[in-house]
Amino acid sequence: MTKISVSLTLLSFLLVSPVLAGETPHSQSSETLAQAEDEDVLRINVVDSILDQPVYSPFRREGTVREATQPVYVINREQIEAQGARTVDEALRYLPGVLSEGTAGGQLGAQSGQFIRGNGSSQTLILLDGRPINELGGFGAFDLSNFTTDAVEQIEMLPGGGSVLYGSSAIGGVINIITRRPLAEAGVETTAGFDIGSFGYNAQTIQVRGNTGTVDWTLGYNRTDSDNDFPFRLTTTDFEDTRTNAEVLYNNLNFQLAANLNERNRLRLGALYLTKDLGVPGGVPVPGSIAGGFNGLTADDNQYTENLLLDLTYEAELGQGDDSLLTARVFSDFVDTTFTDPVADNSFESPSEDNIEQTSLGGQLQHAWQFASNQNITYGIDYRNVQTENETTALLTGDTTTNYDDSINQTGIFARYQADITPRIGVNAGIRQDFNDLADGSFTSFNLGTRIALSDTTNLRANFGRNFRVPTLADLFFAPFNNPDLEPETSLGFDVGIDQEIGDRGLFRFTFYRTEVDDAINFDLASFTPQNIGRVESIGIETELNYQVFDDIFAFANYTWNRPEIKDGPNPDDNGNSVPFTNADSFNLGVAYEPGDGVYLALFLHSISDVFVDRGNLEELDNRTTVDFKLRLPLSDAWALNASMNNVFDEQYEEFPGFPGVGRSIQVGVRGTF
Repeated sequence: MTKISVSLTLLSFLLVSPVLAGETPHSQSSETLAQAEDEDVLRINVVDSILDQPVYSPFRREGTVREATQPVYVINREQIEAQGARTVDEALRYLPGVLSEGTAGGQLGAQSGQFIRGNGSSQTLILLDGRPINELGGFGAFDLSNFTTDAVEQIEMLPGGGSVLYGSSAIGGVINIITRRPLAEAGVETTAGFDIGSFGYNAQTIQVRGNTGTVDWTLGYNRTDSDNDFPFRLTTTDFEDTRTNAEVLYNNLNFQLAANLNERNRLRLGALYLTKDLGVPGGVPVPGSIAGGFNGLTADDNQYTENLLLDLTYEAELGQGDDSLLTARVFSDFVDTTFTDPVADNSFESPSEDNIEQTSLGGQLQHAWQFASNQNITYGIDYRNVQTENETTALLTGDTTTNYDDSINQTGIFARYQADITPRIGVNAGIRQDFNDLADGSFTSFNLGTRIALSDTTNLRANFGRNFRVPTLADLFFAPFNNPDLEPETSLGFDVGIDQEIGDRGLFRFTFYRTEVDDAINFDLASFTPQNIGRVESIGIETELNYQVFDDIFAFANYTWNRPEIKDGPNPDDNGNSVPFTNADSFNLGVAYEPGDGVYLALFLHSISDVFVDRGNLEELDNRTTVDFKLRLPLSDAWALNASMNNVFDEQYEEFPGFPGVGRSIQVGVRGTF
């Protein structure tokens, strides 16, 4: 049986509301839709669509945004396609609370950054279907530009920490990437797409999903290629040129196979193979810049990254009801990164090739139990072993040097209790004990949260927790860019917020947060080593408004004010200064028009404030504002045309000193589901 689906209905609201995810708008009952047609009521209930969407990351089980005491923001499949987001990094662009711009230039494939609430990428835990994938043998992060979005069902962004559920690295927050799921009903569905665009961009994708009733599966392939030779003008100098040696080639394959062993037992196998072959152009030297003075023009450097991410999950419903779920998972990840510098760019270096091989083996065992109508508990144990080897080969002599060859063992035992004390008051409490080779043996994290319905339309939420991050093998042993005396980072913070419904047309969300990180680790550009810079205090606000202006016009706006300050650093002159690169404010605005016949038009504004690039706060990058245009037109019942113009006014800016962002660019493509 063939299923025809284009998923255009209600697409504009899904796109402009950056917190929507989980169920598609088709989850509304046919009775509700019929009532809407007969009584001329709103086609969309904004409040229910946002607050009742399913999410996983705040609970380590299924829940909704309404239940969470932390704010959680979500991008779903429809939004990803409508935005034209090519990578997971790009999909985070319009969310509040996160700065996702690249840190090595703005072109497709450039290394991503995930700065949440004044914290760096290594302080943000990246999950794949609920289990960690951070590169602990590298610099602690996971480059989200490695992920093209064809294999992604939705992305959850949970700011404010998550160590109590997930362990190390979750100081700033958690980003959970949920891969494509098989069809819910029997049948076969095929999706195919082709895109072209500016600077030699082209992409081809095919995704097939099937369900036989007892076995369901997904198989997809994506190839994305771009020359990335774009003209630029540096805002800090009068320098103009064309970006070269920035080409990128992706070849990504995703596979999911799930089988119902019987009515109460299910087995799922997942595999994700990601490759990225990237030219590395380096930066243009910026006169007088501490950060930009080390960047040289490179015409031949290259980085090749290969990821193979595997997991096997078994789920069993215990007892006779649906209130007890046991989940057991084993996973294995293989990461191989090779950086080739075939020509010496200055007198201090020689041609070389640097290779990092990381192997992760791990498992998760947890039990989610709704033991009373108003109470549940989720508890379990996590284990992960990361083995990493880093070697440098001198290309002129062939000599190979092993920089480090070591492993990290991480084990955590956790429990999270949640209860509805009354229909209007809910609380949760969690505790976790971690044992880690590099964290003085053990670490205890905890979390307390509450949500209170002050009225039928006003909900208060509050959260308080302790989180941590251990240094990576590269931080400790990758000479000469290492510091073997690094201490683990620890944080203590809270946030308090309100969700205010505006009839059924709108929802306003506000969050104030404050976090203190002790022994914060920050890379020092003067010594080129990571350092504990003492105590960092971050305070800020996250605000967001989603509103249905008219039946066919939807809008959103969000603003993040962010102040991470060094309070007790190794250099007293830096005390009171902002932490570099993570201290920007952001503002996003979107308006979309959808008349209901499949036509879709949207405008997005994305603004980033000035940002300091050094601890002394003597240098900064200028603020920037870009405007993007999105269009979708149905060509038939199965096919649609997608188009976008990004950076409409050709704003020139730098994402890192000497590393330019991309000017005006155009993408056009067709996609069909049949």
